[in-house]
Amino acid sequence: MKFWWPHNEAIIATLMAYVITKDVKYASWHKQVHDWSYQHFPDPTHGEWFGYLDRTGRVTSTAKGNYWKGPFHLPRMQLTCSQLLASEQV
Repeated sequence: MKFWWPHNEAIIATLMAYVITKDVKYASWHKQVHDWSYQHFPDPTHGEWFGYLDRTGRVTSTAKGNYWKGPFHLPRMQLTCSQLLASEQV
């Protein structure tokens, strides 16, 4: 299974690692996880991200809100990355 929140956290962590170290391997990892996540998690019809995918990226549950999936990780990831990019001019 692929869950939305570890991907959100990985996007932040890899960008933060690059900003701190300037090691291009972290930029590469960031691009890889960012591109895969934005290709598979977003719902192009109704917005927001699906929370649960299988290993191939197919949606396994269309629920976007439940006891565990709430509106925290996605906007936090987007805001944090936006702030990192703005402050570092990466």
